[in-house]
Amino acid sequence: MRGETSLSSDKETRAKYAPLLKSKGKDALRVAMELYTFVALLDANRPLERALTDPSRPAEDKWQVIDTILADKADPLTVDILHDLTDHQWSRVVHIANAAEDMSVDATAYYADALGITNQVAGELAEIHSALLGMPLVLFRLSDEYSDSRSRADLLRALLAGQHMHPVTEQMALNATIDLRGRRFPDTIVWLVDRFSEHMDQVMVTVTTAVSMKDEQVSRLQDAYGRKLGKPVHINSVVDPSVLGGMKVQYGSVSTDGTVATQLKHLRRRMAVAG
Repeated sequence: MRGETSLSSDKETRAKYAPLLKSKGKDALRVAMELYTFVALLDANRPLERALTDPSRPAEDKWQVIDTILADKADPLTVDILHDLTDHQWSRVVHIANAAEDMSVDATAYYADALGITNQVAGELAEIHSALLGMPLVLFRLSDEYSDSRSRADLLRALLAGQHMHPVTEQMALNATIDLRGRRFPDTIVWLVDRFSEHMDQVMVTVTTAVSMKDEQVSRLQDAYGRKLGKPVHINSVVDPSVLGGMKVQYGSVSTDGTVATQLKHLRRRMAVAG
């Protein structure tokens, strides 16, 4: 978890540059890619993170480090964002990379807005997560930090081949396995879905059932959770036969599990204790 100082710094930078990223339109993709590349650089270079977050170091020195690395090849907005991040205080040195990643995702979302594909990307990311839930070995391989990042990327490319997803969706998913950033691949995908939903002022509600829900069931859930949460809701329907019956509902960090499989598991535990 991030400390309050880092959370405040991250929030300030995101709010400051949101209008500028929005105004970039389709050019926001370049900023997103450059920021992501810088995140990967920070993840691989802890001394660089320390240099850019050292509160005793003059701001001009930190800016010079960034300018030297980028060598006038980056978009001016990318440079400005990175300069701003070094001007803030961070609870831990690694949090500056987290903030740069946040800005990269924001830039991608504004690029998606410019193309009119924001909801499509969020839905496709949710589809990737849903499709892989029943494939534990694949998820392990995509999340294995000790494996080669190229092999993880090749595996995901093979899985996505023929799915006709938007290139933005595919690239974000690839980024999630190429640079794991200490997270499991499916956790990063869920985080990205939540971020895009937040960007659209929506809530993504994932509903897991043993069989596909009918359209009217989806509509009722959408209406019910829309009233409950006070925001438009998108239902991400996941089919998992192993739950046997009932449903599991999750949005953000909130999860309600009313599946038959879970109820049976609790029953067996109670019987074991009683016996």
